[in-house]
Amino acid sequence: MNYPKGIKNDNIINKVPTRYDNRGMGLENDINLTNQYYINIKKAYIYKKPTPIQVTKIEYKNNSIIIKEGFFKEPSTTDYNGLYNGKYIDFEAKETNNKTSFSLNNIHKHQVEHIRNIINNNGIGFIIVRFNKLNKSFLLFGKDLIDFIDNNGRKSIPLTYFVDKGFLIQDNYLPRLDYLKIIDNILGG
Repeated sequence: MNYPKGIKNDNIINKVPTRYDNRGMGLENDINLTNQYYINIKKAYIYKKPTPIQVTKIEYKNNSIIIKEGFFKEPSTTDYNGLYNGKYIDFEAKETNNKTSFSLNNIHKHQVEHIRNIINNNGIGFIIVRFNKLNKSFLLFGKDLIDFIDNNGRKSIPLTYFVDKGFLIQDNYLPRLDYLKIIDNILGG
């Protein structure tokens, strides 16, 4: 097939534009469904924290308000927090398309310090990392994350570290990612 105005058809069907919106939404969606399940069965109260945004410009259209401009008021800490068995729980959720490691560029220094503070105050802090191309999600406790960062000069955490120190979270129907099962098994529930 020839296209108008001299556009060549070389592999045009296979060219899909790279999209950067909604990255991490698969894992986030699974965690949100899991947390709602925990709330429904009264097992835990854990929720996604809203990002602190200052709106600076809005537009009114068809009885709706549309945000046109805004900025982050302050760096956010981690994605989720709440209560489980009388303990404060706080964690960050990340996804990677890398098959062999998780880049530490994906987690900010202030988030690591936040997790460190949670642990120092007897809370439960961790990260959940999904290796998309492997279809595997791991829970890595904050103490192991901090130990790796403090004692390695690497810019990424190898998959083998997640296998050795982390915990594979099995995909289920309900709850979708039962990360509290790991908390129970390791810390007691």
